[in-house]
Amino acid sequence: MLKDITIGQYFPSDSLIHRLDPRFKIVITFIFIVMLFTGRSLVSLGIGAIYTFTAVFVSKIPLKMFVRSIKPLMPFLIITAFINILFANGGDVVFKWRFIKITSDGINVSVFMIIRIILLLMGTSLLTYTTSPITLTDAVERLLSPLKKLKFPVHELAMMMSIALRFIPLLIEETDRIISAQKARGAEIDSGNIVNRARNLIPVLIPLFISAFRRADELATAMECRCYCGGEGRTRLRQLKSAPRDYIALAVTVLFLSVIISVNIIFQ
Repeated sequence: MLKDITIGQYFPSDSLIHRLDPRFKIVITFIFIVMLFTGRSLVSLGIGAIYTFTAVFVSKIPLKMFVRSIKPLMPFLIITAFINILFANGGDVVFKWRFIKITSDGINVSVFMIIRIILLLMGTSLLTYTTSPITLTDAVERLLSPLKKLKFPVHELAMMMSIALRFIPLLIEETDRIISAQKARGAEIDSGNIVNRARNLIPVLIPLFISAFRRADELATAMECRCYCGGEGRTRLRQLKSAPRDYIALAVTVLFLSVIISVNIIFQ
């Protein structure tokens, strides 16, 4: 299950989305999030789905990678659907047993929320799948550069984000290695009820925290040895430059957002 988590991973390729300016990709991602949460009907979500799957196709990243990233979140999706089915009232009663009542509106809201969350995960994952952590850090720093006039630590914030994204795959790999080592020693990680499973995770969490602190200390030592002193006077190997394709991608995203807003006005 841990191997299915692909958050923070970068998949090199030569697709159109990979070649987009990372600053534009961040802005497009925020517009995409607004697009999904602006939609109020399945029609608007269908338009968002067309946009999402088109972007996935253009990125040349296999669809199975997105399925793998969603699989660990299936319990969360099931719980979300269950809560919406039980607490959404209105419409025709489909099923009723004692205090449990399932209505047509509850089913519609549940399906709507699941589709929205899946599209949200797929669309936002494209940002990290198609952008390296270093490039993403430079883009965030450039976008937030006006805040430097307010003495806001823009470079430090971008560096922390980059380190966090880089550490996610490492910690997942380390957790899987520790679990395998504990199972080889006879530990029963996956057996018993919920309380026993939580207690069995202690031999995994303690080495994981020790390993994380050790990696952080080694990283800090390495940065000090290389005389790292923040963003003052720092130069970059690659300069971010926008191209016509960046403005076209932004215009297409804004166009989809406008269509969804129009659909909401028509079907309100």
